[in-house]
Amino acid sequence: MIYAGVDVGGMSIKCCLATEEGKILVKDSFKTAEKITCAEMAEETSRFLMTLADRAGIKAEEIAAVGMGTPGTVDGKKGVIVYSNNIRLEHAPIVKEMKKWMTCPVYVENDANVAALGEAAFGAAKGLSDVVLVTLGTGVGTGIIANGRMITGKGGTGAEGGHSVIRMRGEKCTCGNRGCFEAYASATALMRQTTVAAEKHPDSLLAKLLKERGISGLIPFDAAKAGDRTGMTVVSNYVNYVAVGLAGIVNIFRPDVVLIGGGVSNQGDYFIKRVSRKLNRIVFGAGINPRVKVKAAELRNDAGLLGAVALAMRGANA
Repeated sequence: MIYAGVDVGGMSIKCCLATEEGKILVKDSFKTAEKITCAEMAEETSRFLMTLADRAGIKAEEIAAVGMGTPGTVDGKKGVIVYSNNIRLEHAPIVKEMKKWMTCPVYVENDANVAALGEAAFGAAKGLSDVVLVTLGTGVGTGIIANGRMITGKGGTGAEGGHSVIRMRGEKCTCGNRGCFEAYASATALMRQTTVAAEKHPDSLLAKLLKERGISGLIPFDAAKAGDRTGMTVVSNYVNYVAVGLAGIVNIFRPDVVLIGGGVSNQGDYFIKRVSRKLNRIVFGAGINPRVKVKAAELRNDAGLLGAVALAMRGANA
């Protein structure tokens, strides 16, 4: 069986056709207009999928189902993007619009939830039924699978772990609240913490790297690995923020594994092992209950696509 995966972003949409084993046959992306409408998105995406099918020598009727992952609040049962500030859509009936162009079933869910589904189907959590995925990027996205089922909440508004509060009256978050996990553990927050540290310690290696290379999430890690005290402090504090935010989620769901994705996860064991040690010191029943496994997500740039394929498979075989 052939399935289509669609990963919707703020500036482009990635699409693929893949087998039920998760083998991508063809993939590509196209740029979208800043103020794209739901109808335009559906038409452009459907036409692009047909183009990919032609390139792969696949007939349209061979596509068993389409899965879509989009940012924001998504009501998968109704097939509606309820709200997404990244793509500026509200109450958008994307499945209804897609079905005007596609003859196969179409399914949609939040992109972080979809990525978790992809890791459980094809990646680092393959074969596991209880999974938490946290992506550390511009924001903090969380996808939660419990007993093999995605946790989406009423109307698709749940599983927003990035907006659990880890510090009362803390840093302002883009959501409007203060002290959110996202305000401390996103890559954006890490870069802000790096800038502040460099200003306080202008003679540090961290400050020197920042001046030479410009701000990025790599700076504090490179400085820390070189033995710079300021860099090590920034990384240590950031690890603590990540672990504290994860502990709140883990204490509720106690998954088989916690997966960390996003650009920061590229630091590998240097970062993942530190988070694991801290997390396993502060979770409920530490030292008595089984340790929480923490791993880097495996699917990386294809997580959204293969997650969407897994969503399509799940929907078609329900």
